[in-house]
Amino acid sequence: MNSPVRCFPMARRHAAILHSGDMDMLFTMLGGKGMSGLLKTGTAILTTLLVLPALLKLFIVTVDEGWAAIRTRNGKPIIRNRPQRRPRNRGGAVGEVVVLDPGSHGAFPLFYWYRLIDVRCRATDLPVREMGGASGHQHRVHASFEWRPIPTGRDLRVFELDVVNVKERVSNIVGAALRDVIRGIDGNELPHNDEINTRVIAASAEEVRRACGVELVRVMVTGDALTDGYLLSAALRDVDRGAQAVAALHALN
Repeated sequence: MNSPVRCFPMARRHAAILHSGDMDMLFTMLGGKGMSGLLKTGTAILTTLLVLPALLKLFIVTVDEGWAAIRTRNGKPIIRNRPQRRPRNRGGAVGEVVVLDPGSHGAFPLFYWYRLIDVRCRATDLPVREMGGASGHQHRVHASFEWRPIPTGRDLRVFELDVVNVKERVSNIVGAALRDVIRGIDGNELPHNDEINTRVIAASAEEVRRACGVELVRVMVTGDALTDGYLLSAALRDVDRGAQAVAALHALN
């Protein structure tokens, strides 16, 4: 049986041999052929991780949900000037822009690019206005409307090219329709929002789409005669200045 004293030199010799082998392997890897192999491997990894995704991003357009894309040249939408070889529902006819639906699409940045357009719903407030009803009662109306661009070739052409200020033009059309609807309402109170919304959309939705390329989603009256000063003036304008006028004045205190 070997004594512990004799085992120590053997262990040291074995460790020295292993250390020498590791160093030789390291020097071999850092030599000409080994370094060249490492460089090639690292270059391949970097190309796979960085260069290829960048190239793919240049030649692929990704459109998220709630967005559309139209083809552009020098920042301006391109209008289709000849029929499609393979007709599609959303491709765009002659005189319209080319529209991309949500998803990934091939692109050629040397010839044309795509502009993303937000087609999600948004809201716009109408100016506060005094509107007279059928009985002569004056309503101070606070209203707003919700709208969104329509992702078709014709509508996005109107939205992008033919209208300077879409919100201003839609506000004018919706405001005029709202005034006409309230002009035909009897009584001192406006009806429920759903009724006003149905009437205004029926009167103006088609014109809004034709003139602005957007969809009118909903019209809401958010306030009517909300200020004390307006209530006071309405009470004083009442023909019957008896108990109703006194009650309206007391309601202000």
